[in-house]
Amino acid sequence: MVNSINFTKMQGIGNDFILVEGAEVKKHNLDYAELAIKMCDRNFGIGADGLIIVNPPEIKISTDTSWCIFNSDGSEPEMCGNGIRCFAKYVYEKGIITKKSFSIHTLAGIIVPEVLDNGDVRVDMGKPILEPAQIPTSIEGVDNVIDYRVEIDNKEFKINAISMGNPHCIIFTEDDSEQMAKTYGPKLETLDLFPEKTNVEFVKILSKDRIKVDVWERGCGITLACGTGACASTVAAVLNGFVNNLVIVDLPGGSLKVEWVKNDSFNKLFMTGSSEFVFEGKYLLGNA
Repeated sequence: MVNSINFTKMQGIGNDFILVEGAEVKKHNLDYAELAIKMCDRNFGIGADGLIIVNPPEIKISTDTSWCIFNSDGSEPEMCGNGIRCFAKYVYEKGIITKKSFSIHTLAGIIVPEVLDNGDVRVDMGKPILEPAQIPTSIEGVDNVIDYRVEIDNKEFKINAISMGNPHCIIFTEDDSEQMAKTYGPKLETLDLFPEKTNVEFVKILSKDRIKVDVWERGCGITLACGTGACASTVAAVLNGFVNNLVIVDLPGGSLKVEWVKNDSFNKLFMTGSSEFVFEGKYLLGNA
């Protein structure tokens, strides 16, 4: 009999993930990064933007639950907004967690989602990081990187660098944002200003309450959605005076609601959106 592992495919507004139980992966002594590359391959594997490990046994936690996530190229990001909503729905629906609001250990710190009565998931995404060294970016001599000029292929861009636990480079444009992401996303991802590379968002302002975002994700390329990117884009739009603190973010795969609650004693972003089960199955380890 060929060994296999159980998996669940989920998606959050088109950003798709494979979820597997950490204990089952470790039982077969599988390497997470290698498994991600093979399972996420859209031709020879299941196909997904990333692999989520549910409760990796090697992570000792004081939170309610934990995860780790790997991009389709095997790299490990600090955080993923759409992935965390899928993870939250998974552990709640599977009965691993029985309360609707709970804490998750991530590389970006403790994240607290809440499964709402309508099935959506609202996530406390924490405080946006604006300090250049913490994003990280090599830009020095400024308190934040807002409306900072760079040149690529003789074209000038005004970039906004923000971290939501992972780095983002946001550019506002009136051009075709999808085409801009495809053309300039890979060049901005590897720009030497970002020592750990960066996610890239091209943003159109639709109104004071709505923006459109196209994303080039670090380690994935073009994706239908990016939750942390939606949050970072909202922060950049607010800081540039383009939008209010509560906006709808339209992405190719659907929309998210992002609210930046900020006052003298409180500074957090809240992201709300859907996450759905797609299918379940067994992955044959002969292919791993």
